Parts: sequence; C-alpha cells; structure tokens
Amino acid sequence: MKRLWTIIGVADVSGSFKWYQSLLGLPETAPAHDDFGQILDADGTVLLCLHEWGAHEHPPLASPHAAKPGNGLLLFFRVDNYDVALQKARALVSRLEEEPHVNPSTGTAEFSLRDRDGYYVTISALDSP
Repeated sequence: MKRLWTIIGVADVSGSFKWYQSLLGLPETAPAHDDFGQILDADGTVLLCLHEWGAHEHPPLASPHAAKPGNGLLLFFRVDNYDVALQKARALVSRLEEEPHVNPSTGTAEFSLRDRDGYYVTISALDSP
C-alpha cells in the first residue's frame, strides 16, 4: 500500500493540532514535536501532517509570506460523523465558507471552512443524504 502524506505549513502546530482533532472528532493528543505533528485516524492512518513554518529548512515551508497558505490546495475530508463535524466546525469558526449543501457531482452533503492558517477545508459525508 502506498499513501500520500499531505503536509501543510502552520504558525502553531499545537493549536492547529487541537483544531483539526476537534473538527474531525478525534481524541485530543499532543503532537510528537513542537514543530511537527501527524493527525491520525483511529486506525493509525495519517490524515494530515502539520509542520511549523520555517522549521527544518524545507523550501516550500519556509514562510507563509511567499504565497498565501492554501493557494492551489483544497483539504477535502470524507467523514462518517458529518453532523458532529458540522457542529464542531460551527464552534471553531465564526462563519463557514460554504454552508451545508449537497454536492451535485458526488451526491453527498458537504460544507467548507477556513482553518487557523487560512487553508480551505471541505468536509464531506461518506454517504448520500
């Protein structure tokens, strides 16, 4: 099996770690390092990696000032607890980018919001409504 690990630059790994765990209904844990953490599903699958801007001299993660965070990137999560994720999202942000609706292409309910660093995040139900 091959897997893609999506790594995004963030200002505060610990804060973003808690934000994503809350949104996705995952148990709260601490990141393994101050400058890097992996958001894991219950089965240990890596869902998203959070990397502090400027740590470890990775050129595309040098600074959020080189390009707007999320430019060309859509974080799209399919979840089995859609209603819970919607409740969590409303508690995490003052407004959603897209209110809940059925995506005509997938036939599933979804909504979108921005994370703490400005990344565009879409949450989609696994099943059709």
